[in-house]
Amino acid sequence: MPRERFKTLTEQMFYILLCLHRECRGVDILEMVRKLTEGRVNIGSGTLYDLLEQFIKEGAIEETKSEGRRRSYIITEKGRQMLDKEYRRLLSQAADYNRILGKDVSP
Repeated sequence: MPRERFKTLTEQMFYILLCLHRECRGVDILEMVRKLTEGRVNIGSGTLYDLLEQFIKEGAIEETKSEGRRRSYIITEKGRQMLDKEYRRLLSQAADYNRILGKDVSP
């Protein structure tokens, strides 16, 4: 049985949607993810633009501007719901970790 699309988000997907809380271009997303994660998460440009197209088709983001090859994007309500759902899933995993191992670990 194939995995349901966007049921869970990869790290790259999560950070792309997170960056799109405000309008920005693809190159801005690449830089923001590097800064936000202090280099821990890296997204290749091919992966980024493929995911942006998938998110557009899914209705999670929308293109706001197109000037030649430069395109800007922003998250939609559906994308925000996807991001919130993933955030809650990650919190549940952290709670399970704390419950089983009895400790909280800061990054």
